Amino acid sequence: MKKTLIVGASNNPARYAYLVANKLVRKGYPIVNVGRKKGKVAGVDIENMDDIHSDIDTITLYVGPQNQSVYYDYILQTKPKRVIFNPGTENEELKQKLQDAGIEAVEACTLVMLNTEQY
Repeated sequence: MKKTLIVGASNNPARYAYLVANKLVRKGYPIVNVGRKKGKVAGVDIENMDDIHSDIDTITLYVGPQNQSVYYDYILQTKPKRVIFNPGTENEELKQKLQDAGIEAVEACTLVMLNTEQY
């Protein structure tokens, strides 16, 4: 299963990052939550960027482009196979950095991908 890191994780049930975390876990995907506020989502602690995970297949973004620059190095050091830019997170600068590093950049909705078995 594709281990997924959620950037912008939130324990607020009204947030898409919360919905995705729970859906991934229900479908059997291991997750890592990274966000600004401490807490738990889908039974998994929300971490800050202190630990670089080396076993991540996919990073799914839930942080707007205006707040993404602090995550650039963290994302690149994680070396995922792909990064999903969910609606509202599209960012050409980060997309170019990912492509230069050989990381697939996908503009899509993680929830839709999960619901339609395209994940």
